[in-house]
Amino acid sequence: MKEPAVLFRETLVSLLEEKKYPTLRDVLVTLNPADIAALFEELPADRLPLLFRLLPKELAAETFVEMEPDEQELLIRGFSDNELKEVIDELYLDDAVDIVEEMPANVVKRILRSADPDTRKMINEILKYPEDSAGSIMTIEYVRLRRQFTVEQAIKHIRRTGIDKETIYTCYVTDDNRRLLGFVSVKTLLLSDEEASIEDVMETNVIYVYTTEDRETVANLFHKYNFIALPVVDEEQRLVGIVTVDDALDVMQEEYTEDIEKMAAITPSGKPYLKTSVFALWKARIPWLLLLMISATFTGMIITAFEQALAAQVTLAAFIPMLMDTGGNCGSQSSATVIRGLSLDEIEFSDLLRVQWKEIRVAVLCGVTLAAASFAKLLLFDKVTLAVALVVCVTLAVTVLCAKVVGCTLPILSMKVGFDPAVMSSPFITTIVDAISLMLYFSVATAVLGL
Repeated sequence: MKEPAVLFRETLVSLLEEKKYPTLRDVLVTLNPADIAALFEELPADRLPLLFRLLPKELAAETFVEMEPDEQELLIRGFSDNELKEVIDELYLDDAVDIVEEMPANVVKRILRSADPDTRKMINEILKYPEDSAGSIMTIEYVRLRRQFTVEQAIKHIRRTGIDKETIYTCYVTDDNRRLLGFVSVKTLLLSDEEASIEDVMETNVIYVYTTEDRETVANLFHKYNFIALPVVDEEQRLVGIVTVDDALDVMQEEYTEDIEKMAAITPSGKPYLKTSVFALWKARIPWLLLLMISATFTGMIITAFEQALAAQVTLAAFIPMLMDTGGNCGSQSSATVIRGLSLDEIEFSDLLRVQWKEIRVAVLCGVTLAAASFAKLLLFDKVTLAVALVVCVTLAVTVLCAKVVGCTLPILSMKVGFDPAVMSSPFITTIVDAISLMLYFSVATAVLGL
């Protein structure tokens, strides 16, 4: 039985092939712009211009924002100058900036040429901000009120100007020099006396960010305070724009995806997997693989250094994989927990000793449990001598301790020196812990077994 989505897509394709354009348009206008964009992505590229032209102007612009850069570029190249101007004029400024940042230079020139002078100027102004800053994701399309307005005047002002604003639910109060004084919600306005002044009903305890603030910090503020919008000010606390919750969610998704890729030792690409070429994937992965391969040669050097000990007690070699894997897994657990805490601002550098002390206690419990289980297995099933079992279990317990400490310490130290903590994740920690576990193993074996 086919899924409803598949049947729906086939129905649209059938309408398109039969050239029943009015019916097709009636169906499309009932859909959400994000669903239309997802549908367009699955249809043949040569059909996109026709389908896009069937959409009403406002819906077309909203759908265009939701489409992938490749489809956007395809449409832009097929647009006439008038069509491109209509789409650009319907976009909110921050969406227009996002599209410009994704397009090739020749397409960008055409977009800017089609935009009206004021829009072109504002796009260029936002493009001057650093890529990862609050200024780069803000929009200047917000409702600004004066403190001397009455509630009735404010509502009339919102009705007159709000149609072109990205959000009207939170309005910002400024003085004549645009310095941010406070904010007021539409709910407050609707529930207040019409004769009351904005100065009397506004909130003056405003949480804001500067244009140069890191955009990940901005996104975390949305998560912390459940904002719909967040004001952005310059160094003189003049309101220059706002960041809306939809842009904050996009940042969160991009940052989490980037962290996951870094934790897997992959250079972030910023593109969907299926739209990333094989060569691009190779280029993103191979530098890290080469680095990790070279660093892993240290484990080989350690084994070579203790070659005589292994020859004298061949049984020891059978337990090397278990010790290395257990150490790597323990280090990865700690690093993942700490990296998450760092990304959510739950952990700071000043918490290093507290984190280490907690992980040491966890390591003792985990190490004793694993060592006890391993000791029983070695004697009952592997039939090794008591001395060998003792060597393996002591090494296992100490390896777990070292792995937990290394796993929780490296991300915090990397953050302190300015590196992304996600870089110090599973691959690097596993390589370090592997070397430590081998050194411990052969050192304990040499001491206990007299090798």
